[in-house]
Amino acid sequence: MPKSSKYDNICTFCGSQISYKDILIHGQVGAICENCIKVAQDMVKDMHAENEREELANVKINLLKPKEIKAKLDEYVIGQEEAKKVISVAVYNHYKRILYDAKDDVDIEKSNIILVGETGTGKTLMARTIAKMLDVPFCIADATVFTEAGYVGEDVESILTRLLQAADYDVARAERGIVFIDEIDKVARKGADNPSITRDVSGEGVQQSLLKLLEGSLVNVPPQGGRKHPEQKFTVVNTKNILFIGSGAFNSIDKIIGERMNTNVIGYNTKHKNVDKNNMMQYISAHDLKSFGLIPELCGRFPVITYMNALDAQALRRILVEPKNALVKQYERLFSLDGIALTFEDNALDYIVNKAVELNLGARGLRSIIEKIMTDAMYEFPSMKKKKMSITEDYARTQFEQSVFSDLS
Repeated sequence: MPKSSKYDNICTFCGSQISYKDILIHGQVGAICENCIKVAQDMVKDMHAENEREELANVKINLLKPKEIKAKLDEYVIGQEEAKKVISVAVYNHYKRILYDAKDDVDIEKSNIILVGETGTGKTLMARTIAKMLDVPFCIADATVFTEAGYVGEDVESILTRLLQAADYDVARAERGIVFIDEIDKVARKGADNPSITRDVSGEGVQQSLLKLLEGSLVNVPPQGGRKHPEQKFTVVNTKNILFIGSGAFNSIDKIIGERMNTNVIGYNTKHKNVDKNNMMQYISAHDLKSFGLIPELCGRFPVITYMNALDAQALRRILVEPKNALVKQYERLFSLDGIALTFEDNALDYIVNKAVELNLGARGLRSIIEKIMTDAMYEFPSMKKKKMSITEDYARTQFEQSVFSDLS
């Protein structure tokens, strides 16, 4: 046995003599006691926290107050007053939670948002406008392409790959970004009334995979996308401060809301007397999303739920001309680049709106209709000497009815 030394029970770091009951870890150049280990551990934690604060200080976020956020949204999104108010508050609280680091033990949870509304009501525009306003990375992911690990399709981690690309692979910026998950209603689990003889690899399993991203965890992300392989190099992304916004049409969910509200009961047992049956979406809750097919754990990770109203003719008319990026302004700018002054008569705008209402495609339908009306003009006018063009109702009707698109109406 080696000859014992009088220094065998002395900590090299603090110089204290350690009794045989206490822990003393020996290394090649000395020994360290358990008290010094605890002190070193606290120092490492403090250093990591300081580094995180420095990284956060370097990531600039142009945070506005809720009223200011809504005022900015009003410049681009017509109507949807309730949704804009709810989203403004949720976004403000989320980034305030990041920027103002709590000194006590109160841990503020994330304010992930879920938007419910028909196609063309402005869900994507709302999220994109907020990301641009705050100057944070933003990406859109389609939930319909995701499958469980091991099946043909994409892993849910590919969402973060898109966010990394939007942040130019700056991990610190990506960890403060916004992820918009579109068509999230398409991953609802199949109910008993919709049996399938094949395994549902794009439903409940995908929801389970999304849980760790939404809650906040360290995720290994393939920087170039694709399936994850053990030999592939990963980038570690912390999703704790990433804001997730889910959106979907949730077709027929108004019937689920109606059943919960018990609006069809005749007699004296009706639960809610003052129910607006023309706008059932305003009563939506997490219980309705659960009944639709989202698992309770996923509903719990989307604490903020809001709805988007269907657009009527008046709202569509305003969308054509009022926002900063209104369609009419876009086409006027396109023609002005060729030195052509383009104008739309009021009757022509009314005709476009009426056709959009018939097709029931929301704001997206406006662009399709105008494109059909303007195609010939955009083809001919750049080669002509005329410097003025006015779109009348007769011209709009003639051009639209000549297109195959008119058969849809």
